[in-house]
Amino acid sequence: MPKTDSIFTQIHRDSASRARTGIIHLPHGDVQTPAFMPVGTNATVKAVTKEWLEEIGFEIILANTYHLYLRPGTDIIEQAGGLHGFSGWKGNFLTDSGGYQVFSLADFRKITREGVKFRSHIDGSSHFLTPESVVGLQAQLNSDIQMQLDVCTGYDTEWKKAREALDITIDWTRRAKRAWLETKDEYQGKLFGIVQGNFYHDLRKESVDALLEIDTPGIAIGGLSVGEPQEIYREFLESTAELLPDDKPRYVMGIGTPDYILDAVYHGIDIFDCVLPTRNARNGSLFTRDGQLSIKRESNTRDFGPIDPSCTCRVCRDYSRAYLRHLYKQDEILFSMLATFHNLAFLHTMMGEVRTAIAQGTFTEYRNQFMKRITGGVS
Repeated sequence: MPKTDSIFTQIHRDSASRARTGIIHLPHGDVQTPAFMPVGTNATVKAVTKEWLEEIGFEIILANTYHLYLRPGTDIIEQAGGLHGFSGWKGNFLTDSGGYQVFSLADFRKITREGVKFRSHIDGSSHFLTPESVVGLQAQLNSDIQMQLDVCTGYDTEWKKAREALDITIDWTRRAKRAWLETKDEYQGKLFGIVQGNFYHDLRKESVDALLEIDTPGIAIGGLSVGEPQEIYREFLESTAELLPDDKPRYVMGIGTPDYILDAVYHGIDIFDCVLPTRNARNGSLFTRDGQLSIKRESNTRDFGPIDPSCTCRVCRDYSRAYLRHLYKQDEILFSMLATFHNLAFLHTMMGEVRTAIAQGTFTEYRNQFMKRITGGVS
């Protein structure tokens, strides 16, 4: 199919919010939305196998261009048949551009209009990335969705510097689009542009207008979760989402807890990812319908019930809180595996319920009931 063909079909729209269901059509299969994407930074989701991800039902996971570029190298992955051949994962891969990793390396990078120079966090070697080279790297990975290189700015950045960063990002979007259109015909991965503009409404509006003119297949809302208060985050998520068109998939990076996910869906976001569900699992924090469960608590020592009685995942069917606490206290690898499986299965089940509620016109009621219960909290 031509690279510029539409990739999103909207199915249902909630009458009381901007929440919607849809399908993103990608080279390695359709993705039902709204959807949560597990983070597999190094082409693997920590502590779970690809077979477990398939069992849960995920259709897309995220990998990190920056880390894979540095190690093992995109040439090796390309020779193996791209990320799918290299990892064996048959579903879709979204790869980020590495822009956020470069942003976090403030002391080790220099941004110019041409590109970004940075030093590797692994061995200190120097590297230079451009919007065009990042498109090429992700084509080597055979990413199903690839993100443009952008300039992310932190909270409290003054307007003038945010304006300069946005100008560069818009220019990089145009260059990435040209490079993406020039990739080989057999590469069918889709380019997503990224909204920037820091926490200034006028710059966000300008960013969206530029993206609509450039016309990338999908749009991501970037520059959030960079140190701002939660109320500011929510304000700019809502105001930016309202500017996005209905005919393109919408993506917000760094959302991975039920409250943030439900807020994002309410405002019409289709896909999101975050490391928190898997990272928190490894650290003993587990999702339940009654809030977060800290498995390390003494109260779980003789609790022979499941993590969540309403969960039907393999962990809740077969393992008790007492046994999981024992594994955690003994620092057994199996704990990380089982805890990660549960947290991911919990979110995937929740997303299925969200899609059903939107289709039935009951999303607002579902969201309110879910949030009322989880905010009661467990320890």
